[in-house]
Amino acid sequence: MTQHGTALNFRDFVEELLAEGDAVDIRTPVSPTLEAAAITRRVYETRSPAPLFSNLSGAEAGFRILGAPAGLSGARKGTYGRLAAHFGLPRDTTPRELLEKLISAMHADPVAPRVVDTGPCKENVLTGDDVDLERFPVPLLHERDGGRYLGTYGFHVVATPDGRWTSWSISRTMLHGRTTLVGPCMPQQHLGAIHRMWRERGERTPWAMVLGAPPAALAAAGMPLPAEVDESGYVGALTGSPVEVVRTETNDLYVPANAEIVLEGYISPDETAPEGPMGEYHGYQFAEGRPQPVFHVEAITFRDDPILPICVAGLPPEENHTIWGTMIAATGLDRLRSSGLPVSMAWCSYEAATCWIVVSVDTRRLARTRLSERELSDAVAEVLFGSHTGWLVPKVILVADDIDITDIDQVVWAMATRYHPGTGEYLYPDAPGIPLVPYLTEEEVRTGRGGKSVMSCLQPEQFEGRARGTAAGFRHSYPEDVRKRVCENWTDYGFSATGLPPR
Repeated sequence: MTQHGTALNFRDFVEELLAEGDAVDIRTPVSPTLEAAAITRRVYETRSPAPLFSNLSGAEAGFRILGAPAGLSGARKGTYGRLAAHFGLPRDTTPRELLEKLISAMHADPVAPRVVDTGPCKENVLTGDDVDLERFPVPLLHERDGGRYLGTYGFHVVATPDGRWTSWSISRTMLHGRTTLVGPCMPQQHLGAIHRMWRERGERTPWAMVLGAPPAALAAAGMPLPAEVDESGYVGALTGSPVEVVRTETNDLYVPANAEIVLEGYISPDETAPEGPMGEYHGYQFAEGRPQPVFHVEAITFRDDPILPICVAGLPPEENHTIWGTMIAATGLDRLRSSGLPVSMAWCSYEAATCWIVVSVDTRRLARTRLSERELSDAVAEVLFGSHTGWLVPKVILVADDIDITDIDQVVWAMATRYHPGTGEYLYPDAPGIPLVPYLTEEEVRTGRGGKSVMSCLQPEQFEGRARGTAAGFRHSYPEDVRKRVCENWTDYGFSATGLPPR
């Protein structure tokens, strides 16, 4: 019996988006070479429904692509609706509610996956000479990309040689041949760490890749959970149900039973090939690629009429910012809370391309700590930059809790009016960081350190529990009865319902 629900079944997720009007089934012929990606990029930038391409030029009948699976929606559809559906939550779920759900599962007992004999991902099985990745409509995503990318919204499955830890982790893969892919395998990531264990034994790494995964599993695969924590157990705790998994055809790994497409084989211990360039999640296209490990595909299993989800990386917001940024924010907030610091909220602003995390400081608690600005910044830096969460995000912005940090307009206002040039920024050149950040120097990329800062938008009075001034806006300048009457009569005044909460 197939496991159902938008969090645990990608096909159910797509059907719900279609039913809600937050996806469109495009039957007009569309080419997977640039056209599908161009449509998807415009969807991100206009907050349009997710495009389901059901008539792909040059592709086998039945093969489909879903673009923008976690793009933001128009206000009437619930801005975070697609993101919420990844976790089986209502479309009107707020960012804070999302984070609290994710954090709660981090502190719950893991729910181990349930092994089943078979599942929809086994409806079609290709092995031996039948393995041909080019059967699938592998898209070209940007005009200057170095190749076509199959894995932009899926996750890798690898296990340690002793079998004690199975990691689900996200890293892109580019088509290299009929039976090979090539992609990054950074040693600081769990995928790279486990690959190194096998390589040190002189062995190839048993590997699988899941495309069209259960949405909650995909999100968890991008979450900076601690090493040796199985994402499958976290997903079980998050959804309240064990993930159903099946054994792969050619190695002793287990993958979600209702995945759309599963690739399986191994990562070569020493073979590399050119990968990229590719339009990156920081919003830039670079001129050159680099050698990366080769992934050999020995079997492919897939559902009937499979759907390949894609992320077209680039200017935010896209999935690298909405899904990944949200999961980073959850782990960051949990670490800051656990440290005892006076923090009420943390959020990776989607518009900042996962380059900063904004931290909301409870100024009443701050006053009781008697911390100075420097001491608070150092304490936050120690908690975040000393973790895998902070390795991913190079900049921290501290603001008082009168700011809604999920509202980019308010964050920009706070930065413009509260940050004091020359005294409100603290640098941490020895902190480790991800080498993909575009502004890093060659030396910082080589050493894996530097480019880290904490910017304080806290005013001196706020360290004493006072404020220099209050915001002059709808929520702050009028009594509750007036605000309520204005909201209730909004359309009667002749205005259209915007669907946006008033600021």
